[in-house]
Amino acid sequence: KYENEDLIKYGLPEDCWFHVDDLSSAHVYLRLKPGMILDDIPEHIVKECATLVKANSIQGCKLKAVYVVYTRWKNLKKTGDMVDGQVGFHRPKNVRRLLVEKDNSIVNALNKTKKELYPDLYQQQQERLREIQLENKEKRRAEIKAKRLEEQEMRKRQEELSYDRIMKTENMTSSAEVKASVDSSAAEEYEDDFF
Repeated sequence: KYENEDLIKYGLPEDCWFHVDDLSSAHVYLRLKPGMILDDIPEHIVKECATLVKANSIQGCKLKAVYVVYTRWKNLKKTGDMVDGQVGFHRPKNVRRLLVEKDNSIVNALNKTKKELYPDLYQQQQERLREIQLENKEKRRAEIKAKRLEEQEMRKRQEELSYDRIMKTENMTSSAEVKASVDSSAAEEYEDDFF
């Protein structure tokens, strides 16, 4: 029970939690790759985790079939009035339920590859949260840089379409500066210069 409390407290956002529904059981965590969702988990992996939970339930292992629930770790809700190992859910709609029958072949295969590790869960959580923070910071920097480039391109396009660069006082000629003549030759010379 106390190990379950640490797992509940120090999980990672990518963790998927499995437990026998309405019975006491072990908590099984499946660590997903960042960006994965529940639908990305292969069916045989879900079945292995659910079977492992059933096998490690004092009451559930005696029954032919039990329901197992699973959800993302971040959906677990722990309040002060709950006993050790007990959890609720922030969003019950995001909890999946699966009927699992006894299958000793899966449990035996998993037990053959079993390794008992005792990681520092708090340290792992802090390291992952720092990674996420750095990823988010880098993403924001990239967004700001892209926005600045877009604004520069927009200003450049506006300048290219603007008459401001050619409609300057020093580039303009007044009709008062053109010398009048008796015939239309002065106007023709002016028009020739214009084109």
